Amino acid sequence: MKKILVTGATGQLGSELSVLAPLYTQYEWVFADRTQITLDNLEILQSQLKVIHPDVIFNCGAYTAVDKAESEKDLAFKVNHLAVELIAKYAKENNAKLIHISTDYVFDGASSIALNEEAETNPINVYGESKLAGEIACLKENPESVIIRTSWVYSKFGNNFVKTMQRLMQERDEINVVNDQIGSPTYAADLAQAMIDIIEFPKWISGIYNYSNEGEISWYEFAESIKELGGHNCKVGGISSSSYPTPAKRPSYSLLNKEKIKAIYNLNIPDYKKSLKKMFV
Repeated sequence: MKKILVTGATGQLGSELSVLAPLYTQYEWVFADRTQITLDNLEILQSQLKVIHPDVIFNCGAYTAVDKAESEKDLAFKVNHLAVELIAKYAKENNAKLIHISTDYVFDGASSIALNEEAETNPINVYGESKLAGEIACLKENPESVIIRTSWVYSKFGNNFVKTMQRLMQERDEINVVNDQIGSPTYAADLAQAMIDIIEFPKWISGIYNYSNEGEISWYEFAESIKELGGHNCKVGGISSSSYPTPAKRPSYSLLNKEKIKAIYNLNIPDYKKSLKKMFV
């Protein structure tokens, strides 16, 4: 029986994988939180991997505090770069399959068309820099890895934009949301299923892939959809990013082109609103 290790088990993606795991009893699932897989201590991480000895690694663990990363650069790089490098090396040496999760923040946002996997990377914040360094190290140590870039992840679990909007719309009469950052949300349950579909696929085809739900929207439009589906009366206003400064810059356009993953792994990717509805059920 193949053993699948899921890092970042208590995060959004790890939690969604734990919901799906009982449907795939042909695998032994190991859901590792920060105590079982220590991404910020490489010596401990090395020994933990040896003890678990997985056949498949879903590397969902990451340093994801985008604004905090600006002042915690060393920690962000340790988790998002050096730990990824070590995991990729382990996978290569032990013939384990690795799916590593990355981000649209490896791009600078200067594009006006959906970004494919060959698009030039140029991160504009520390988080994006650390994730890009992780991608490069991952493929250098283990060219047989699958890297999935995703964007705007939300779920029933953890902290995310959808849950924050729901709370604010209940607490306030009016909120403002940036309307000049364009992309597409990703329902973590959909991405979790896609990861399992890749493992189940008859052929393993390594490389970088993009995955988000279908649709091209701003955060403001996303908030409007949350308001509509949640039946909230709160007024939602659109504002520019310059009116809502944050420590870390965000790409203004990071819509991901998903044609490669759809063609190679025969995936059917739902529209963002269809998936958002599932969270409200």
